[in-house]
Amino acid sequence: MSTGFSLELRRFADLPGWEEDDPSELVPALLRCRDHIRHRKPYKTGSLGIRADELLPAMDAAGGLKIDSAADARRFFETYFVPFLIRKDDGNPGFVTAFYEPDVDVSAEPDDIWKYAFYRRPDDLVDIDDHNRPSSMPAGYAFGLLRDGQISEYPDRRDIDEGYLEGRGLEIAWARSKADVFFAHVQGAARLVFRDGTSQRITYAAKAGHPFSGIGGRLIELGEITRENMSMGAIREWLSRNPARADELYWHNRSYIFFREEEMGDPQLGPVAAAKVQMTPGRSLAVDRSIHTFGCPFYIQSDSLTRVDSGKKFRRLMLALDTGSAILGPARGDIFTGSGPEAGDRAGSVRNDANFFILVPAAIAGRFAP
Repeated sequence: MSTGFSLELRRFADLPGWEEDDPSELVPALLRCRDHIRHRKPYKTGSLGIRADELLPAMDAAGGLKIDSAADARRFFETYFVPFLIRKDDGNPGFVTAFYEPDVDVSAEPDDIWKYAFYRRPDDLVDIDDHNRPSSMPAGYAFGLLRDGQISEYPDRRDIDEGYLEGRGLEIAWARSKADVFFAHVQGAARLVFRDGTSQRITYAAKAGHPFSGIGGRLIELGEITRENMSMGAIREWLSRNPARADELYWHNRSYIFFREEEMGDPQLGPVAAAKVQMTPGRSLAVDRSIHTFGCPFYIQSDSLTRVDSGKKFRRLMLALDTGSAILGPARGDIFTGSGPEAGDRAGSVRNDANFFILVPAAIAGRFAP
């Protein structure tokens, strides 16, 4: 098991708010994960040690269920899973943020207004691991530049903004706002709305490799926005008031995201996540993939978080379906709030302490119990 935390056995009756939760939407989400595991590729096992095949019995059972009520759904999870509190060794609680899928107006052709591109993955970007990483490259880099048989760091956000990729035919579409492109990078996905009214989903394909540096934190450091007033809306307002300093702020985050086009799929669901299935709004969680395995349910309790669930305390069962470079640690999560501007409003300033309970398949719960 990973160091830095332990698991403490709990009963479902111990989960605050469990009897009021309705996890019915997670049953079809489990089936989507099952189909991926069986017909495409099992999910990578995190260091906690829960394997994808160990999730399959519960997922198969979900396929034969008739869910008529929230109580039916809760009963299913109570039958096939056992909850454990994730206790961090440092004594601090877990922490949640939130993300969403923005709608971005775009054009299929550039002009003087539509001039900020969304790019596909370039062919000189290569995956990096311990076998091909140059000794001078930091261990955190998962991508690099391959040129003349040599691997080095890929050009960063400033280099790309200043034209490194121009003329290579990698553009998916052009937005009229650099802020829209930047925030789509932060979210890792977007719904592009073209001028003829058609829509296209794009989702994360790769990154340039450089570490993510939050521009919100930078604005706090500069004294431009207080920590208490920090939100996505506050950042956008600052950018609109300070156009001459915008690039300075964007370039503080050297990380750059490349996208791929995706089928729209079920419009009621979110984009395809790292788990290769569409996300369920309000019920999908990004986790640290090095520790946790996609498809695992988590019960998240945050009494200070009320903006996501119509003013109520956030106490909800979720499914681990995504990950992110800023999502690090055993009790760190990013809540997917949905698509469009209202979902963006819900996600905007979520930065809350939370308790994380992982639901372990009942058949293997003995491995984790004291």
